[in-house]
Amino acid sequence: MKTIVYLMAAVCFLFMSVSAGYSQSAASGALIKLPEPKYDGNVSVEKALKERRSVRVYKDSPLTMAEVSQILFAAQGVTEPGRGLRTAPSARAQYFLTVYLFAGNVTGLKAGMYRYVPAGHALAVVAEGDIKGKLYKAAGQSPIQKAPAVLLIAGAEDKAAANTNWMYFEAGHAAQNVYLQGVSLGLGTVVMAGFDAEAVGKAVSMPANEKTLYIMPVGKK
Repeated sequence: MKTIVYLMAAVCFLFMSVSAGYSQSAASGALIKLPEPKYDGNVSVEKALKERRSVRVYKDSPLTMAEVSQILFAAQGVTEPGRGLRTAPSARAQYFLTVYLFAGNVTGLKAGMYRYVPAGHALAVVAEGDIKGKLYKAAGQSPIQKAPAVLLIAGAEDKAAANTNWMYFEAGHAAQNVYLQGVSLGLGTVVMAGFDAEAVGKAVSMPANEKTLYIMPVGKK
């Protein structure tokens, strides 16, 4: 009788272990559909340009999924699905950038690291938990710690091998889009480049071919 009980316990343990492993791997890479972005607003381009500022202090308030959606669309959203063209120009339309979202206090979204998927306007789960805290420790800049969310703009060095300047130019275009969209939404941000890109990449387990170009904390002003 004891042998049967032990066998049953072993089978249950094995089943639970396999299930847990499957759940963990299934969560990584799972897609979260973002709210549809808006294509019109109450702030003109001219006003957004006039009011654009670097903001390093944010209210202790969460971002909404709609705000996250709009900010990510501004950075790299697809504007012409047939050709895959995006909000920011790219040399030869090669699109060297990947935008990551580090969520800390976003309503309806677990804390963690997410990769923006322009085609389909979605977030792919990279890792859950306080990954923003790891980013802050690696970069060492206080706005990262206090912001409810942070964007990390990475460039594919292998893809841009012919001319690495292209990925830097594209990062600048995307960052300015985020700045201007932030003005329209009443959000503040700042571009940060004073960090060790290799250390940041290791801290948040980025792919080896990607280099961190910009970090942009985002929060309510």
